Formats: sequence, C-alpha cells, structure tokens
Amino acid sequence: QVQLVESGGGLVQAGGSLRLSCAASGRTFSVYAMGWFRQAPGKERMFVGAIGRSGATTSYADSVKGRFTISRDNAKTTVYLQMNTLKPDDTAVYYCAAGFGIATSERSYDYWGQGTQVTVSS
Repeated sequence: QVQLVESGGGLVQAGGSLRLSCAASGRTFSVYAMGWFRQAPGKERMFVGAIGRSGATTSYADSVKGRFTISRDNAKTTVYLQMNTLKPDDTAVYYCAAGFGIATSERSYDYWGQGTQVTVSS
C-alpha cells in the first residue's frame, strides 16, 4: 500500500510557473514508476507525464512537452511536476499516481493521490 499526497497547487497567471509535489509513504517508493494526470472540469482525466523508478526515463503528453518537467527524489520519497509557461488550458485538478511501469493509461496505476487544484488565469 502506498499513500500519496499532492501539494503546491494554486492560482497563477498565464505564463507563470508552479511546482507540484507528491509525497509518498508506505511501501518502498523506489519500486514504483510515478505518473501525473489532470482532470479539467467536465473532461476525462488525462495523462500529463510519468517518470521511471530511477528517474532516468520520462514520458510526457504532447500538450505539455517542453513546458513541464517531472523529477523525483527517492531519498525524500517525493515526485515533482515543474510547470512552466502555464496556459489557461492547463487549469485542472492534478493527480499523482504510482504504478509498476511508465504508462499513459490510468489503468496502469494502482495508487492515487487526492489531487491538487491548479488554476491558470488569462
């Protein structure tokens, strides 16, 4: 069992930056790949990006590639999502998730945080 808690969300103007954190507790953090997803109002939850167990491998959705960066600190059992050049379309609830491989599908992740709201004003 892994417990995930996101933080760092908030209100930011377009063009600004935010860094989300996802702190994990429970089973050994380093055995999990970690993913970030987001859900905008009235829309399905969508893949944002993911990072492998060691941090050497990452994958991003095309919509965020070049603007968002995922990193992890296994000693601190935390994964980060650095979001730059934010756009109003990035407004969503952001979730972190833990699974056993980098994947774009929600079904590949076994544990989820409660989400943190990110709002980008124009």
